[in-house]
Amino acid sequence: MGVYLDWNATTPPLPEVLDAMHDVAARAWGNPSSIHSAGRAARAAVEDARAAVGLLVDADPRDVLLTGGGTEANNIALRSAFPDVVAEPRWLLTSRLEHASVTRVAEALEREGRARVRWLRVEPSGVIDLADVERALAETRLAVALVTVQAVNHETGVLQPVREVVALARAAKARVHVDAVQAWGKVDTNAVADADTVSLAAHKIRGPKGIGVLVARAGTPLLPLVLGGPQEKGLRPGTGDAALAAGLGVAARRAIDGKVRYARIASRRDALETALLALLAGERQARRAGDTERRAPHVSLLVWPRWQGAELVAALDLEGVNVSSGAACSAGTVEPSPVLAAMFGNADAESGLRVSLGDDTTDADVEQALAAFTRVLTR
Repeated sequence: MGVYLDWNATTPPLPEVLDAMHDVAARAWGNPSSIHSAGRAARAAVEDARAAVGLLVDADPRDVLLTGGGTEANNIALRSAFPDVVAEPRWLLTSRLEHASVTRVAEALEREGRARVRWLRVEPSGVIDLADVERALAETRLAVALVTVQAVNHETGVLQPVREVVALARAAKARVHVDAVQAWGKVDTNAVADADTVSLAAHKIRGPKGIGVLVARAGTPLLPLVLGGPQEKGLRPGTGDAALAAGLGVAARRAIDGKVRYARIASRRDALETALLALLAGERQARRAGDTERRAPHVSLLVWPRWQGAELVAALDLEGVNVSSGAACSAGTVEPSPVLAAMFGNADAESGLRVSLGDDTTDADVEQALAAFTRVLTR
């Protein structure tokens, strides 16, 4: 696979995660809802994972809802705050910095007549404008049902002012959801503890894909996206996968001290970033996107004027280096990055390139990546 520098997209599963999943799949393959011994063995794996997540997020395991991933967790959180179509919908405050599993749900809720969406102003630094949060709360006369904010932006790595947003929302008696998918195991997450709901995805912390978490403060009303059996308190019906849960549990326990490991990555990220910024001069010289004083230690998003980010991704892939564009590609069509568009306007929205390192990234990887960038950019 060459050099993998796309850890924000997904992380390679830990060997011990794969071992645990294989063991549970072979030994505890029963239905976790069954009361016989095979079912109890599977249920034990599920509840062990729930307890491990509780330790990671500092929550009672009973408040940990297992989902199919971070996207489902975000969907449940948003839709639960707007359960009905009403004549005078309440407000949802969010920004174009958010992941599509938030922005597209917000748009859908407005189309359905369940919510009115107030899109918060975004600073060129990649941080939401706190003054605009205050202004929005005042303009809506406290008729806000939900404020939703990321902990860490998925493209820029910029940390959002979660603690301040929660305080403002509390004063307005509004519910708060924090998409913390990119935060767990990488940065300090103390600020998210005061939110009403918080999301997590196992594959972002070296666990398996297909399982995630919504942590809900006790007493927060939630609604299922689909109807069925009583699993996960009826909020996530369907037969649970004990093997996926086992992988989540191992990953969650390791992520508890992940912040320490990720702090050590910053020097490698900085060295690569500095070298890339020095590669070209003039109209094609790259620049950083986002506040460099408040970002996760492993992420660098560079804007390359007069380049297409998706084309650079493809060229680097041919050189054996996996990175990501700041744009989302679907069916061969490049869509400008809504994050970069919110920060800078449409001119640079297709020119972003994200490099995200992980705790297995080595100095040799950085050197190999720089050599590949040099070959591609100086042709």
